[in-house]
Amino acid sequence: MTANNSIQILGPVPAQYADVVTGDALGFVAELHRNFETARRRLMQARVQRQAEIDAGAAPDFLPATRSVREGDWRVAPAPADLTNRRVEITGPSSNRRMVINALNCGAQVYMTDFEDAHSPAWVPTLDGQLNVRDAYRRTISDAAPDGRQYNLNAETATLCVRPRGLHLMERHLLVDGEPVAGSFFDFGLTVYHNHIAQQSHGTGPYYYLPKLQSHQEARLWNDVFNYAEDRLDLPRGTISPTVLIEHILAAFEMEEILYELRERPAGLNLGRWDYIFSVIKVFNKRADMVFPDRAQVTMATHFLTSAAQLLVNTCHRRGAHALGGMSAFIPRRDDAAANEAAFAQVRSDKQREADQGFDGAWVAHPGLVPPVLQVFAAAFATDNQLSVIPEVRIAPDDLLAVPEGQITEAGLRNNISVALQYIDAWTRGNGAVAIDGLMEDAATAEISRSQLWQWIHHGSSLDDGRPVTAGLYRQVRAQEVAALVEQRGPANAGALDKAVELLDEIVLSADFVEFLTLPGYRYLD
Repeated sequence: MTANNSIQILGPVPAQYADVVTGDALGFVAELHRNFETARRRLMQARVQRQAEIDAGAAPDFLPATRSVREGDWRVAPAPADLTNRRVEITGPSSNRRMVINALNCGAQVYMTDFEDAHSPAWVPTLDGQLNVRDAYRRTISDAAPDGRQYNLNAETATLCVRPRGLHLMERHLLVDGEPVAGSFFDFGLTVYHNHIAQQSHGTGPYYYLPKLQSHQEARLWNDVFNYAEDRLDLPRGTISPTVLIEHILAAFEMEEILYELRERPAGLNLGRWDYIFSVIKVFNKRADMVFPDRAQVTMATHFLTSAAQLLVNTCHRRGAHALGGMSAFIPRRDDAAANEAAFAQVRSDKQREADQGFDGAWVAHPGLVPPVLQVFAAAFATDNQLSVIPEVRIAPDDLLAVPEGQITEAGLRNNISVALQYIDAWTRGNGAVAIDGLMEDAATAEISRSQLWQWIHHGSSLDDGRPVTAGLYRQVRAQEVAALVEQRGPANAGALDKAVELLDEIVLSADFVEFLTLPGYRYLD
């Protein structure tokens, strides 16, 4: 399909998406591309240069050039009314219509619908997500189950936020002037263009979660994009409210600068624990002294994560910004009350720690976790948030870079292989949020799993029983885990894991660390 001579759509547009993929909306996306693509590419090249410096031995530190920002007296704009209470935020994929409805109805204060880590960015699922967001803002979204049950919005629903794709990802199905547009420009452009009027009419606004930022310059680019959109759509300055995910170790050293770039609009920070762990492994992939133990042992109680949490709360509250805690990925079971209670106890403990640290709320992956998490934060503070709580902390670079202690076990090796295989298999089939062994896994957790496998093999790590983690051991265990999954799924699914095995082998056995599994994985998506 060709929208005009300079905008080309390289995928089908069924009739139900006619109100999403309109000429005017695509024209707006094209404007974003033409105005900001050069800057985006420059920032992506800056990432490459910064990584080369670290590979050569440079250590991250707080920036001397921006000391005046960290020592200055400034605050971000105050939050809008429907983002002042953020005790519980639920996340989930944008493409699943029923999940969108259930998330909006579940009693959480905020629902972040996702075009990023919980989304498999094939073309039609991406359009599904745009349609669901459009209908949700208009409060016309509904769904019907095969048994006749109807799903509609309650009178009161969670405040809706949208997470577009990171700046590094492209939308290959839309070409502008012969070039693919950035996925972030596509996701943001369509959602803000189509929905800013409906948002205002229902007393809300264009609220976004910004993923994968690595520097304050990237926050500056997003602020420029927001300013352009507000001017172009006749919105008052500061209407667009972003929450930035601190999910990269380099961004942790620039939290204040990131907020400073966005200070004219309501802004907050969220500690994205899973991507944050992955980022440390990725950034220091060449260092044998930065090898992590089993994923299960890398908890929020480890020093480097506790330090990041304390720094984030202090930074946010000194600047008047909300501080949001990490994800509770547990999925309640209907058939095991004892297991549920044990898991709920762990969730409550985790969230109590975050409430005690001063966080204003935290994420959950399942509606069943909303009541216990809400109970923890409701008991922790009576007002809408804890912005007045400014913990005194002194965090040095060594605190943020402390390697967690622990062991590498066969169970950890097997779990990483199994989780990565199951997630990649689901992702290539269009599902970006996958329930595995009672946890909601997304791209971030799969990234940890596969990056640890690469790290252990590349640096010659050993299991706690003394066996070295080699490519041969990986292949042996991977074959066993594939056989177990095939047996569990049955003969009808023979060969179903072939793509997952091919991709996992490619990125785990590569001589060089593959930055994101989704980049080579795109070849499997329509």
